Amino acid sequence: MAVTDWTAFLDQTDRRMGELRSGMPGVAKGFHEVAKAAIGAGTLDSKTKELIALAIGIAARCDGCLAYHAKAAAKYGATREEVIEAIGVAVYMGGGPSMIYGAEALAAFDALA
Repeated sequence: MAVTDWTAFLDQTDRRMGELRSGMPGVAKGFHEVAKAAIGAGTLDSKTKELIALAIGIAARCDGCLAYHAKAAAKYGATREEVIEAIGVAVYMGGGPSMIYGAEALAAFDALA
């Protein structure tokens, strides 16, 4: 699927995730705590961690991951150039499919930054 409106896609995904979270509140709360702990600043800052998550989203071909982590990378101050370098690492690790999803990740970052 090629997302053309990343903001609308994120809104739709937020609604769907809200429905899912309400159906499994314990699991959702646990996942939220894992995410908070994983992205929180430590030895690596939150921006670097979001760039890593974006690269993994590219390699995993996860549109929702691209949207959420592109938006978060922008929130933590990532630049377009940093996103492009992260995409380069994902392409190195994931080959052609990561090149395609890297282009999608850049479109998501541009639309949501």
